[in-house]
Amino acid sequence: MERRTDEFNHAKAKMTDDLKMIITDGEALLKTVANASEDSYAAARAKFAEQVTSARARLVEASRPVMKKARQADAYVHDSPWAVIGAAAALGLLIGLLASRR
Repeated sequence: MERRTDEFNHAKAKMTDDLKMIITDGEALLKTVANASEDSYAAARAKFAEQVTSARARLVEASRPVMKKARQADAYVHDSPWAVIGAAAALGLLIGLLASRR
C-alpha cells in the first residue's frame, strides 16, 4: 500500500511540474505574441503545443494504474455484492457506535 502511495505522490508531483511548465510557457507565448514576428510566434506555439501533448500523455500514463484498480474493484463488487454490502454495513455500524460514544 505504501508503494502505491509513493507511486501516486510521484505521479502527482510530475503532473504538478508539467502543469507549472505549461503555465510558464503559456505566459511566455503570450509575451512572444505581443511583440514578435510571425516566425517566432509559430515556433513558440509549436513548442507550447508539444508540451501540452506531452503533459496529456503523462496524465494518461499516471491514470492507468488507478483505472486498473477501479476496474478490479468494480469486478469484485459485481462478483460478490453481498460481501461488499455486509462489509459496508459493518463499517457503518462501527462508525455509528464510535460516533454515539462522544
